[in-house]
Amino acid sequence: MSAPDETHASAAREPQPRGARIRGDRPVDQAEAAERFLAAPLHQKQHDNRLWTLRQRRDQEMWAIPEWEELRNLASTIKEHTLSHLDEYLEQFERNARANGVSVHWARDGDEHNAIVADLLKRRGARRLIKSKSMLTEECEFRAHMDKVGVEVVETDLGERIQQLDDEDPSHIVVPAVHKLRGDVAALFAEKMGSDPADDDPGRLTEAMRQATRPLILSAEAGMTGANFVVAETGSIVVCTNEGNADLSANAPGLHIVSAGIEKIVPRLDDLAVFVRLLSRSALGSPITQYTSHFRGPRTGGEMHVVLVDNGRSVRLGMHEFWPSLKCIRCGACMNTCPVYRRSGGLSYGATYSGPIGVIIDPTFNARKYSNLPFASTMNGSCANVCPVKINIHEQIYAWRRELVENHETPFVKRAAMKAAGALLARPAVYRAAVAGANKALARLPRFVLYNGLNAWGKNRENPTPPAETFHQWFKRNRGGRK
Repeated sequence: MSAPDETHASAAREPQPRGARIRGDRPVDQAEAAERFLAAPLHQKQHDNRLWTLRQRRDQEMWAIPEWEELRNLASTIKEHTLSHLDEYLEQFERNARANGVSVHWARDGDEHNAIVADLLKRRGARRLIKSKSMLTEECEFRAHMDKVGVEVVETDLGERIQQLDDEDPSHIVVPAVHKLRGDVAALFAEKMGSDPADDDPGRLTEAMRQATRPLILSAEAGMTGANFVVAETGSIVVCTNEGNADLSANAPGLHIVSAGIEKIVPRLDDLAVFVRLLSRSALGSPITQYTSHFRGPRTGGEMHVVLVDNGRSVRLGMHEFWPSLKCIRCGACMNTCPVYRRSGGLSYGATYSGPIGVIIDPTFNARKYSNLPFASTMNGSCANVCPVKINIHEQIYAWRRELVENHETPFVKRAAMKAAGALLARPAVYRAAVAGANKALARLPRFVLYNGLNAWGKNRENPTPPAETFHQWFKRNRGGRK
């Protein structure tokens, strides 16, 4: 929720770029959403600076650990081994969790997950559920389903609660409200909680949220957490937070429900230690989260239920090129380094998962709906370089482009343009003539001809200045007679 030196008054003069909530298969115009974000320069600058700061802190932590690359290699190997024996470790977890007094449920998709949780709440007569941060529940559209069955869901993570009050999806895996300025939050809290709209001090804003949310936490009949890791050896759930809200959600009510994707499994506690060393350093540039909570069984007199959710993960595991995305530990390091994400905002992606990891995950849910995302990349490879589990993200982005084109999931205009470009590039003489003609045209044509609705590049930037001569012309002039 922190921001750079922009004042509340500056933020008030610039409307916050809005992001609609994602619902079902409704398509999102990513270009239009990105334009809204770019039209708010203070927000765009703060977003870029804040995330690049996280990237720099990550690098400082990396250089402080001599065995950093060894940890990354080990984490990647553990994940690959676990995914290769996923059924065995999931069954081992179920056995050990049940022995600890935990009820284990299996959900094929988001609808089954929501139905299971709704049934558990109905049996306990629960009308209010407090919840710590969970991207899986966002993926399952959990809160929308709970609204339909009359259950109030209260987010206890500060960033998630800000987004919930503003009726927006999270824009980042780790810092959900990173796109907001302090003034935005102050105005929102004034509207929803009656606080002072002129007071944008982070400490007082946090205290205002604490005072408003604590009574809801204490009166809730049920609590829900996600899971950063699921340990097969002990049948336990591990949640990493900096606010302690997962501990409240798990222990304040008598009913604790855990929503976990089946890919979150790790074999042993010794394996867990590797990921704990990597997670917070990669995400926020801090040595460890404030709370690393292990939930092994229900509290005295209470119930603990774990819902293991597939929701397309088994299908992805069978995808020859795209299964490595299941190694993801949701640190957000790839988002913090990505120049496209930093300058366009997470809500511009129109998906639960944004940034580079979203670009390769989202099409596995719905290739047609998210067919534009793999093309929203510079292919610079920085995302793969910082990934703590060494997912080949940029290679998967390229593979998704090929997959979408081969299956005709890209727009006709884009396919036609690429086909024409391919024909041009296949004929060197024609290509050189076209480049020479284009350079002359760019230098002489009036501006209104170059900058119009057909020139997407020119909407937010100037066309590049054409060179005086091409490299081929220079080479022929200077080296043409040499071997």
